[in-house]
Amino acid sequence: MNEINLGSDTINLGHGSGGLMTRALLDTIIFKAFDNPILNEKHDGSIVNIEGKIAISTDSFVVSPIFFKGGNIGELAVHGTVNDVAMCGAIPKYLSLAFIVEEGLKVEEFVTIVNSIRKAAEASGVSVITGDTKVVERGKGDKIFINTTGFGAVHPKACIASREIKVGDKIIINGNIAQHGMAIMSQREGLEFDSTIESDSTNLNFMVEALLDKFGHKIRLFRDPTRGGLASALSEIATDIEKGIVIHENQLPLEKQVAAACEILGLDPLYVANEGVLIAIVDATIEAEVIALMQKDTKGKNAVCIGEFTAEHPSKVVMHSLVGGKRIVTPLIGEQLPRIC
Repeated sequence: MNEINLGSDTINLGHGSGGLMTRALLDTIIFKAFDNPILNEKHDGSIVNIEGKIAISTDSFVVSPIFFKGGNIGELAVHGTVNDVAMCGAIPKYLSLAFIVEEGLKVEEFVTIVNSIRKAAEASGVSVITGDTKVVERGKGDKIFINTTGFGAVHPKACIASREIKVGDKIIINGNIAQHGMAIMSQREGLEFDSTIESDSTNLNFMVEALLDKFGHKIRLFRDPTRGGLASALSEIATDIEKGIVIHENQLPLEKQVAAACEILGLDPLYVANEGVLIAIVDATIEAEVIALMQKDTKGKNAVCIGEFTAEHPSKVVMHSLVGGKRIVTPLIGEQLPRIC
C-alpha cells in the first residue's frame, strides 16, 4: 500500500474519467498486478493465438458481502469463469477482466481484490490479457461488480455434450455440497451466526484436464452446480435429454456444520450454491477409476458417486431418501439465495 498514491483513500469518480486519475489507477494497481507481454501492449483489446476449437464463457459477479469466509469477489470471479470454461471440456488460458466500482470503495479493499485475482489466475494457469474499469456514483452500485470472460482450447479428447449421456451412466461429484452458499449466508447482514464454514471457491480446471487426459469421450458431461445448487443442475440435464435421474441421499457429501446451518435457516442443501464442486457424468465402466483419480487431488478427496441415469421417469430427478422413501427433486423456483456469486 505504501507504493500506491492515488490522492485518496477511496475510489472516486475521477478514477473512472479516462484521464490522469484513471491512468494512475491502472498503472499503480491493475497493470502492475497483471504484468504480462499481452496486457502490456495496452491496446483496447488483445491479440492471441489459440489453435483449434475454443471455448468462451462470460460471467458477472455481484456477491454480497464482497469479502467472505474462504475468499472474496475477486478470486470467486476467476474461479467461476475458469471452471465454466473447463466444464466445456476446454483448458482455460486467458481472461478478460472488467470492474464496475462504486464511488467510495476503499483503495485498500480494491488492492486486496486485485491481488486475489492475480493469485487465483496464477494458480489456475491463466493470464489476464484485457479488461475495463468503470466507476459509478455512490449508491448506484454495491462496492464492486466484476465481469470476466474466459477463453481456452477444447481438449482434443473431449466430447462433452448432454446428447452423449446414456442410460446407466454414473453421476459423480468431487466434494461436499452447499459450502459456498452457507459461507455467504453466515455473514449476511441480519442473518449472521457463529460459523466456521468457509466457501469452497477454487479452480477445478486441472482436475478436469486430468480426467479428460485419461478417460476422453467416456466423460459425457461436466457441470458446475453454482446458482440453484445440485438439484437445479441435475433437473436441467434430465429435462434437456428426457432421461430420468436417480440420486441417493445417503451418498450426498455434506459437512455436518453446513447441514446444521441449512436446517437453522430452513434451506435445502440441494439448492444451495457451490463454487468448488463439479458434476461429472461418466460411463459406468470407469466409475471407480474416476473417483480414485479425483480423490488423489485435495479438491476431490470427498469424491463419490451419487446416482445414475435411468429410462424410468424421464425428465425427472428422483432421490432415494435416508428413510427409504422417494421424492421428486424439482428445479429451484425463484431466487432462494440472492447475490450469492
